[in-house]
Amino acid sequence: MNKKVIFFEVQGGTDKGPDGYRLDTMPMVNALKQRGQDAQVMFFDITKKDEIFDYVKENGVAYVSRINPGNLEHEEEYFEMLRELCAAGVIGMPHPDAMIGYGSKDVLSKLVSTNLVPDDTFAYYTIEAFKAQFPTSLALTERVLKQNRGSTGEGIWRVKLVEPLAAGITEVPLDAKIKCTEAKDNHVEYWELGAFMTFCEQYITGTNGMLIDMRFLPRITEGEIRLFMLRDKPVHVVHKKPADTEDAFSATLFSGAQYRYDKPEDWEQLVQNFLTQLPLVTNLLGNYDLPLIWTADFMLDTNEAGEDCYILGEMNCSCVGFTSELTLAHQVAEEIIACIEEHRTIPA
Repeated sequence: MNKKVIFFEVQGGTDKGPDGYRLDTMPMVNALKQRGQDAQVMFFDITKKDEIFDYVKENGVAYVSRINPGNLEHEEEYFEMLRELCAAGVIGMPHPDAMIGYGSKDVLSKLVSTNLVPDDTFAYYTIEAFKAQFPTSLALTERVLKQNRGSTGEGIWRVKLVEPLAAGITEVPLDAKIKCTEAKDNHVEYWELGAFMTFCEQYITGTNGMLIDMRFLPRITEGEIRLFMLRDKPVHVVHKKPADTEDAFSATLFSGAQYRYDKPEDWEQLVQNFLTQLPLVTNLLGNYDLPLIWTADFMLDTNEAGEDCYILGEMNCSCVGFTSELTLAHQVAEEIIACIEEHRTIPA
């Protein structure tokens, strides 16, 4: 029996077309069918989880997750079902733990041993760790704090001292005045450090709560560079330039950033270095198959030799869309089929 590729979606949400599906899902289904690989869409429903599991285990060769976590009420139950499917031999695109590993903000702290992330990047999983380290980090240089939850720049803060510290001070006093700019819309707020840190505790508490603390990269004003990847193949590069206003550092469309689409060969240094680092990245993130469709965002920096280098800002593989370029569905279909064939050649 020619088993199917199952595309998981969830009903509702703002990412659906008039037919109830994501705009980029049916093009992938149809592209697979054109190549002789059967495929279908199934909507995840917590009340039918066991029924869905049994059907996919019996009839599916692979699944492709096309659910935006923001649209999913029962995320952990969904991920657990995906884990069970992978354990039963269904090919995960991606495995749920790869989805978490590549998509979480703390991926940065896990990759400090690569040349993609500065070694003064910290992850705070407890309020105590945040209070102990952040005043010292801020004493060294302007910082960016990123919450694990949220999107479109919400809860991402550029933090800068209003007045420089006196010589020899290695920890910012809690009553020091700081200037905070949120990436969501580049609005500015002024706080005392202690009060701001108390405000940020909300990002650490609760499920999957944590904060990333990394140095601010002034060259973000030159733009953020997003690699759009199909497994290990860069497809295109999106150059996202922040709005040309004071304090702007956000590269979201909502904040006024301008987007330009380039070819991978236009960013050869970035692409080649990233591909060179991919085996190490894969190893550090659990040795799962690379996600089917994913992105990696970089910012320009200058190394000690005065040369351009690229710093990883985040990655995403939960439900990367390509609705503005639906012809990519054919390349995606080719990658799905290639992945299935690779798994068939792996000895049991």
